[in-house]
Amino acid sequence: MKRSLQLIAALALTTGAFAADNAAPKRHILFFSKSAGFEHSVIKVKDGQPSFADKVLKEFGAKNNIEFTCTKDGSVFTPEGLAKFDAVLFYTTGDLTTTGTDRTPPMPKDGKETLMNYVKSGKGFIGSHCATDTFHSRGQQIDPYIDMVGAEFLSHGKQQNSKIGCADASFPGCSGCKDGYEMLEEWYSLKNIAKDLHVLLTQGTTGMDGWMYQRPAYPATWAKAYGKGRVFYTSMGHREDVWTNPLFQNLLLGAIRFACGDAPGDTTPNIATVTPGAWTVPVAPPPAPKGDKKTDKKK
Repeated sequence: MKRSLQLIAALALTTGAFAADNAAPKRHILFFSKSAGFEHSVIKVKDGQPSFADKVLKEFGAKNNIEFTCTKDGSVFTPEGLAKFDAVLFYTTGDLTTTGTDRTPPMPKDGKETLMNYVKSGKGFIGSHCATDTFHSRGQQIDPYIDMVGAEFLSHGKQQNSKIGCADASFPGCSGCKDGYEMLEEWYSLKNIAKDLHVLLTQGTTGMDGWMYQRPAYPATWAKAYGKGRVFYTSMGHREDVWTNPLFQNLLLGAIRFACGDAPGDTTPNIATVTPGAWTVPVAPPPAPKGDKKTDKKK
């Protein structure tokens, strides 16, 4: 606990220093949080009030010269709709071209292609947590969106503490992570992990509870090039206390500066050396056999 408090205090200072050292122009970020699949509590709108994440981003943006437009309306994904944004931040699930769970307007049918062309042209994409639980692949054919993001959600177990390692402390926002850290979170296990990732943070799996974590360490946060654009993803972001954690906010600030081209970040693929076992994907155990109902009744 003592180390955690010291880390948070140090990161609070780091966040301010990072913002001051990178006097970037005001940036306009689209925060898209449509849930065509599972809807996470952190982005739920209740009684017409902004979601928890929306509120955090508005306050965060005011401190860092960033203007966030928060929406669940997929109709913004046209060339004209995206033109005013420097980068997009995704916290989404499912097929976003469908109305889905939250019943908000879907992307146009060509909205996914519009997004990918937007990034390829030189813009930025930032994904948090469930951004990998979006536009799932079918069979052996990896979805183009998944190829852009860098990996696909496989499963997750119970929320638990996990040790996160740091592979590149020089990347924008990662200086406070250089010694690694431990955090309580809902950790995603991933599949279809791309080979061109520049891994920033690694998911430790030793001692974790759940079949999905019975695998070697794999990427938890990374950056990659996509055409002329820049992509950043972190599996963190399920819990409200993660969104307010200085470590996460500093990482997010670095991601935005990188995605907008205001802070240089290495995208040279290093996954094969940092997490060589990343492509060892665990298999879910078969379901327990159901008991014979007639036998059960006799008992």
